[in-house]
Amino acid sequence: MTHDFPVNPLLSSRPAAPSGARLLVTAAELRAHGVTSAQAGARCRPGGSWQRLLPGVYLLRQGAPTGEERLHAALLYASRRESAASSPGEGREATAVPVQPRRDDPPHADAVVTGLAALALRGFSSAPALSRLDAVDVLVPRARRVRSTGCARVVRTARMPVPEAVAGVPAAPVERAVADAVAHLPEDAGALTVRRLFGEAVQDGHCEPAALLRELRRGRLTGRPRVAEAMDVLVAQGRAAAEERLYRMAREHGLPDPVWNVELRLPDGPSLGAVDAYWPERAVAVELEAPGDAGKRERLERLGVRVVRVPRLRLTTDQGMEHQAALVRTALTAALDHRPASPLRILPR
Repeated sequence: MTHDFPVNPLLSSRPAAPSGARLLVTAAELRAHGVTSAQAGARCRPGGSWQRLLPGVYLLRQGAPTGEERLHAALLYASRRESAASSPGEGREATAVPVQPRRDDPPHADAVVTGLAALALRGFSSAPALSRLDAVDVLVPRARRVRSTGCARVVRTARMPVPEAVAGVPAAPVERAVADAVAHLPEDAGALTVRRLFGEAVQDGHCEPAALLRELRRGRLTGRPRVAEAMDVLVAQGRAAAEERLYRMAREHGLPDPVWNVELRLPDGPSLGAVDAYWPERAVAVELEAPGDAGKRERLERLGVRVVRVPRLRLTTDQGMEHQAALVRTALTAALDHRPASPLRILPR
């Protein structure tokens, strides 16, 4: 609180704000309470009790801002309604007539935190704490003209995500946040850093491996050396997650117990390939659909083994899992009296 301006009425007139935003105000809010840009600037001079964190965004105290305060300041700065309401000389999108926010407007319209800041909000151990970040990445629509400055790194995009509310902050979904974090890692960050981000996102269940891979491809990041070196984490975790769902499908939908993860061979002959589940008495195999040996199914079916291909994505919903279980059950029923044309050896994969 300053000696010559009553801050309490201003703060009490605002909607409830997260703790990191309570002492942050915008130029538009100050003007609405009769404080001009010149008066606000005077309070930010040496010896004053305020500080300007970003153009049009003020912290009503002195001292180092917290990581949360820097994050909320970046969002306020990048928000359309706030940058449109900034006074001349304080924002690139200033207008002659201030645009006052409406009560039903979202708190940070058209601005979504992403990258390491969005991961830090979710408590990722592989991301630095908010207080240690040099910049807060904020997504805005491509047509916006607001620029990066200070602690706000503005990322224009044609693909604005649907935000998730995390501690009162509009944050990008985890798969998008990880992809954006990887895109802006410093040059000295290696594959180990990327692998840790991938691993925590997938292993702790924050997002699906396939969803993260899609975001990496959309961002054209898979060709970067450190990303390519870390892709083994996504491949391994994606397979493990799909196998777990396949086990669940068999258990919850009452399928007979198969032998899991086996390699099929001709007696004293070459390998015919590995399958994820196999019912020897029915000669029915299940294979999780993924890029691989296109000729494996043809080889097995020539020998009388019926192969059911299960797309991994179909196992991510209860409805899809039920449908795939019905397909497997149909194949098992049709093969009751069927035997492979040639005896096969069954070995652990």
